[in-house]
Amino acid sequence: VLSLYCEACKKVIFHVPSELEADKLVGRVDLKECLQSAEFISSSDENFKVLEDGSVYTTSALSLSAEKKSFTILLKDIQEQVQKKIHVDLVEEEKKVRHARDTVLKRTKRRWGPIPSVMIENSLGPFPLQIQQVQSDTAQNYTIYYSASGPGIDQDPKGLFYIERETGNIFATRAVDREQYPSFQIICFATTPDGYSPEVPLVHTIRIEDDNDNAPYFTQDLFEFCVPENSRPGVVVGKVIAEDRDEPYTLHTTLKYRIVSQTPPITPAFSLHGDTGVISVLLPQLDRELVPSYTLLVEVRDMAGQPFGLCTTGTVVVKIEDTNDNAPSFKQIQYETRVEENRVNVEILRVSVVDLDEPGSPGSGAVYEIIRGNDDQAFEITTDKNTNEGILCVVKGLDYETAKQRILVIGVNNEAPYLLAPHSQQLSQSTSSVTVHVLDVDEGPVFKPCLLRLDVKECEDIGTAIGRYVAEDPETGNSEGIRYRIPPGQCNWVNIDDKSGEIRTVRVLDRDIGEMRRGQCNITVLAIDRNGKTGTGTIQVCIVPGNKNFPRITQTDYIMCRDRQPISLTAQDGDEAPYSAPFEYRINDRRLASMWKLTPQDDNSWYLSPKGDIPYGIYEIPVSVIDNGGKIGENIVRVNLCDCVTPTECDGRTRQLSGGNVTLGLWAILAMILGSLLLLLILITICGCCGAGVMHRQVTDDCANHNLIISNTEAPGEEVMDHNIIPLQNTCDQGGYGVKTGEQQTFEMVKGRGHTLESVKGCGHQTLGSVKEGGGQTMMDTCRYSYSEWHNFTHPRLGEKVHLCRQDEEQKHSEDYLLSYNYEGKGSLAGSVGCCSDQHEEEALDFLDQLEPKFRTLAETCIKR
Repeated sequence: VLSLYCEACKKVIFHVPSELEADKLVGRVDLKECLQSAEFISSSDENFKVLEDGSVYTTSALSLSAEKKSFTILLKDIQEQVQKKIHVDLVEEEKKVRHARDTVLKRTKRRWGPIPSVMIENSLGPFPLQIQQVQSDTAQNYTIYYSASGPGIDQDPKGLFYIERETGNIFATRAVDREQYPSFQIICFATTPDGYSPEVPLVHTIRIEDDNDNAPYFTQDLFEFCVPENSRPGVVVGKVIAEDRDEPYTLHTTLKYRIVSQTPPITPAFSLHGDTGVISVLLPQLDRELVPSYTLLVEVRDMAGQPFGLCTTGTVVVKIEDTNDNAPSFKQIQYETRVEENRVNVEILRVSVVDLDEPGSPGSGAVYEIIRGNDDQAFEITTDKNTNEGILCVVKGLDYETAKQRILVIGVNNEAPYLLAPHSQQLSQSTSSVTVHVLDVDEGPVFKPCLLRLDVKECEDIGTAIGRYVAEDPETGNSEGIRYRIPPGQCNWVNIDDKSGEIRTVRVLDRDIGEMRRGQCNITVLAIDRNGKTGTGTIQVCIVPGNKNFPRITQTDYIMCRDRQPISLTAQDGDEAPYSAPFEYRINDRRLASMWKLTPQDDNSWYLSPKGDIPYGIYEIPVSVIDNGGKIGENIVRVNLCDCVTPTECDGRTRQLSGGNVTLGLWAILAMILGSLLLLLILITICGCCGAGVMHRQVTDDCANHNLIISNTEAPGEEVMDHNIIPLQNTCDQGGYGVKTGEQQTFEMVKGRGHTLESVKGCGHQTLGSVKEGGGQTMMDTCRYSYSEWHNFTHPRLGEKVHLCRQDEEQKHSEDYLLSYNYEGKGSLAGSVGCCSDQHEEEALDFLDQLEPKFRTLAETCIKR
């Protein structure tokens, strides 16, 4: 067989004949180049085996069905967890074509490649013991000397084997331990005396056959496991492990386990699986209180447990873990104790219990509770962790006068829940009764209640009685002989009468002042009886917010421009709810209420807006704000209704240029003089039209009737709704309308308040008393007034007319002052409304003597000429 040494981890190709015999060397692979320390070597094809030195042998005779056969050598390093593969290809050798002239050579069986040698482990000899012979066929033609090298020959263990030079026999010189040297691979050489090697060096394997010379052993000297008590059968407790140094996967290492004995020697509680060594629960009831632990003597035997196999024993300790399967119980079913009244946070009794569970475990830890008799929570019971005792304490003072003894029922449980064995009865809670005798003690006065809350309205008068706080003597049940006082160093809001306990204020309680901002103060009160014993109580004085502040509008000056956007009025109130918002707003003046309106915006704010097209000017509107408690705050809202686009154009002051004072120039003074002269000329012209010659004040009899008699209804008629009706406006009221009807125009006071030019100095609507008839004839003039009176009447009227004319694109308002007012109408039954009409009828004017003094001046102007 031609063998090739190839690089590790690369594909290896062996050229072999088509027919291979069993145990035939195929070739040798250098395994260390692929994996330095290979602990596991295997072949993917069971027809080949790989030795530790890399030699590849056939395990059975086989023939290559194809020209090529492949398998894989698997190398593993278990400690480093490394695995590598070497692919091996077997290629059939090329057959030489033999010609007829070639001499046919007869080939004898070669002995240069024997099967691996086997040596029994711990062989008894005799030594030297021949184990194999190697021989080359070339010995028929040459003198052949045999030699060998490798482990056991010239390497450790040296001198274990040797080969005879002339015969090729291999001998062993002593016994070998397989566990130390499982096999040897030596290299045999065949050479001629002159050093020629007719044969390729032969790798020969000497395998040490295992002898059952090692007994199995447990990996631990003592195995300890735990299992809860009352575990069900089949629950795994643990696993014992044993090993054998003999050859693996043989009967020498096939182990069997069994339990030899159990301590205590009662019914077997555990079972041991013979093949795996797993220990399981066998007994259905494991009770820790009866047997806390078990000791098992276990045996392991090789040769599959055969009697002739080697065996070893080991020890297993199984501890039974405690579970809470026992209820605690009181040592006594009844206890008695005593305590003085009014004692608090004192220990009055200790109780103890018995629990069969393991001490210190949650299954034995006691938890105590008071089942009955502690409705007022005056008692408390806790557990002493060191002794597991129950400590009964009084946490709230007892009253001898109320109850001379108390009977409690206490119970006990465990910290951990109960875990009972299957088919066992439920556990009941253990209880015990405790009788507590209350001892009488001379006590001091007691306030009832111990905390008295008094609500005081804010800003109450000093000395207001707000309540009464008295204490009682627990022995007598009355308040006789008890005096009261407030210790110093507390808030001095109230005092208490030392005999009656009546509480009165000593200050005006205002939540806006310093220490009263919190609105509350706790005051300790002492009660002292005749024996000097004292008791304490607490008064909690709470200031209830009152309605002491008036709501007020935060901003009262506004400028409203021509867009007449509503003004948002916002009020504030220093009081708290429910004496603050929501607020209600009202306009107090009826006349202004007809011109302005208020609409809600939110709880604090309302909108102020004009109702109609009211004239420009400054309005001072009285607005009342009513808070939720009914308190009314009066406010004056000043609104400058201005002909402007933005409020900065109309700030209520004369506009000044920036940078200094404003002075009038020469041309400005001249323009003012010319304007005054022109106005004077117009007034003279108008007055001249009222009469000719020297004008005197005359009043006809009819004048008195028209000026002193209510004459605001001339005749029944229809209401005129025409766009030519222009209201005459002033700052007080609307009294007249200009009416245009056809070609005849009149200016009359209809449904007004009867104001005439004489009322210019007051507050009212004004009318001109001059009336002209057609044809231009002058009538008797009764309208002779001073220049200042005419100036006061005409100046605002002319300015208003000019303003209306400027704003109206269709010039509708211009007709009201460009028409001549010279004809009232003909045939009117009511007559003229002007006091200057030409009336010839005589009427008695005696009634003028009975008029009030303020009408005498008017009567004098109505004298008949």
